[in-house]
Amino acid sequence: MGTVQDKVTETTKEDKQKKNGESSARKSFSTETQPGKLYLCATPIGNLEDITMRVIRTLKEVDLIAAEDTRGSIKLLNHFDIHTPMTSYHEYNRIEKAHALIAKMRAGSNVALITDAGTPAISDPGEDLVRLSMEAGIEVTSLPGACACVTALTLSGLPTRRFCFEAFLPSDKKERRQILEELKTETRTTILYEAPHRLVRTLEELYEALGDRRATICRELTKKHETVFATTLAQALTWYRKNAPRGECVIVMEGCSRRELEREEQRQWEEMSIQEHVALYEAQGMERKEAMKQTAKDRGISKREVYAALLQKD
Repeated sequence: MGTVQDKVTETTKEDKQKKNGESSARKSFSTETQPGKLYLCATPIGNLEDITMRVIRTLKEVDLIAAEDTRGSIKLLNHFDIHTPMTSYHEYNRIEKAHALIAKMRAGSNVALITDAGTPAISDPGEDLVRLSMEAGIEVTSLPGACACVTALTLSGLPTRRFCFEAFLPSDKKERRQILEELKTETRTTILYEAPHRLVRTLEELYEALGDRRATICRELTKKHETVFATTLAQALTWYRKNAPRGECVIVMEGCSRRELEREEQRQWEEMSIQEHVALYEAQGMERKEAMKQTAKDRGISKREVYAALLQKD
């Protein structure tokens, strides 16, 4: 027969078990009703010291890490003693796997997305996971850090106030030609990525399409053998035809001069007579007075000169 003290102890154990059971039930209920979150975690582009403390903590705390290259990413995780389960998310499974990851987040799991190097969703399949997650009502947050295009831009010595990022030029020949055609009139500093074995070919195409422009070629960014080559497209071609590049490259190229664009446009108009120029706008439905005004603006002359030319014709 147990003592009073024994009965009190047993009752206390039952109360604790009951409370623990209620706590587990509440936790389970909370997990089922509250979806998880998608964390976009920037990883180093070369130097491991460039990872942030916030990214390290997040990678340790989430339930799952989706990595573009699990074999490469395991080295990063091991270096920072991160033991979170990892799954692959890459170009060839980006839609199917995105739905699987979204299902996990809907069930309450927190997922971190990392790319080979740099910021996820910049020129990689992560953009699809972000879009689909947002459409599914999953909260997405980005943890800033290393990004090759911005790092190269700041090192280039070229204007940084306005810039555009083209990533890798398309492999499709027709689309590639279209992009190069568009870049002819792009006035912003332009940033492109390129693999070392294709660098010469890309420089040749840029030079042929755009002419000689100032450019900075960045290689091995943040690594021991980082190089920043401030040059021109023509000079870069001469150099890399003789010296095979190594490591991923970032090309930062100056935009087209606005003054040059204006001069080119004026040269095109000058191939047409003033009378033909005015007639062109009138054929488009403009009143003569407005057509004369626009013609003068196009050619950089006064309306009086346009009027005089029309009188002379008459």
